[in-house]
Amino acid sequence: MDSRAKEPSLFKPPDDAAPLAERMRPKTFDDFVGQDHLLGEDGVIRKMLSGNNIRSMIYWGPPGTGKTTLARLLATKIDAQFIQINAISSGVKELREIISEAEDTLNMGKRTVLFIDEIHRFNKSQQAALLKSVENGTLVLVGATTENPSFEVISPLLSRCRVYVLESLTDKDLEKILDKAFKEDEFIGETTITPEAKEELIRQSGGDARIMLNALEVAVDISDLRESLIDRDTIREAYQTHHYRYDRAGEEHYNTISAFIKSVRGSDPDGAVYYLARMLEAGEDPKFIARRLIVLASEDIGNAEPYSLSLATAAFTAVDYVGMPEASIILAQAATYLASCPKSNASYKAIGEATAEVRKQPNLKIPFHLRPAPTQLMKDIGYGKHYKYSHDYDEHFIEQDFLPEEIKNSIYYEPTEIGREAALKKYLDRKWKKRQKDEK
Repeated sequence: MDSRAKEPSLFKPPDDAAPLAERMRPKTFDDFVGQDHLLGEDGVIRKMLSGNNIRSMIYWGPPGTGKTTLARLLATKIDAQFIQINAISSGVKELREIISEAEDTLNMGKRTVLFIDEIHRFNKSQQAALLKSVENGTLVLVGATTENPSFEVISPLLSRCRVYVLESLTDKDLEKILDKAFKEDEFIGETTITPEAKEELIRQSGGDARIMLNALEVAVDISDLRESLIDRDTIREAYQTHHYRYDRAGEEHYNTISAFIKSVRGSDPDGAVYYLARMLEAGEDPKFIARRLIVLASEDIGNAEPYSLSLATAAFTAVDYVGMPEASIILAQAATYLASCPKSNASYKAIGEATAEVRKQPNLKIPFHLRPAPTQLMKDIGYGKHYKYSHDYDEHFIEQDFLPEEIKNSIYYEPTEIGREAALKKYLDRKWKKRQKDEK
């Protein structure tokens, strides 16, 4: 199935059925609101266009800041074929078809702008497939991402692109867009909105023009049904009914990842896989989820099942290599396995208590027998003296002090009797007198 959108329809009359955000999409650079550092008189993109020095680029910024519109305007400005794909639903095969088409188009004297939305969702092999065509100018690549491209885009591709940072729209920017909608859109213009409602509409948008305009459209429908003006309560209702808000910087993001982590920690694989599905369906970055599972493997499972860390780390590598949608299967395996493992937070508590000790007494002297003695002077002072090499003793163990004198009887790591950690506890309790006495 071809998932491409071709040729920017910037100058076609807006479709009455199109969402308000689409109807209000800027048709020229002069209509564009915000990003003055890129499009103002001294903006780098405006200068690039005036000098006709067009090269591939990546737009990095939050949703609703104009990344797609900028790409379309660029293609129109240089009279190029415009192809738009989304990294989630496209693969290497489709990229090869696009590159072949772009080569044919270039032979006819016309360039191709390939806009890849959510380019950070491409895995390394998918990104590598673009290198040659970007290098030789077959394509002008415009990638859009909400994630730091330094971490999400492979270095060879990143070095061939300019990175432009788009900023969240200011309240003034959003107000301009709102005023334009009431002035120019025939469906919105007939509606009255109170100043308080306008303020609420802008505030809840989080700097995202698309969310604001979509909520406004819902509010207009609500007010039409009630034959009333749009007030603050109407806007609040519109935001609640219009969309499931899963903003990576917003509350629902943290609510869902919290529920996911707590389900895994609580040994409920059903809850874990449910919240995993919610996050993936809402567009969460699978690598973000995989990273959290790595942390959880040490924090909440630890030595009760040490293999959990290896599996979580392997899952991250596999997710990075495979990409979506298949990465969901890998994450499901990792999440259900970790949820089903015995749990221990003993290592997590140990580093917490040791860190508190270091902050309380940061300069306690390291025992002389533990210090290296690479010079004769250090040996004369006593560095390394009386150190006992564990492997020279029965069972490769000899009890000696490793902590500074003031805290030599402290115990930070207290293994549980759960899972594989029970064997560690048994071993340590048998070897260390301070553990047998349970002294601190």
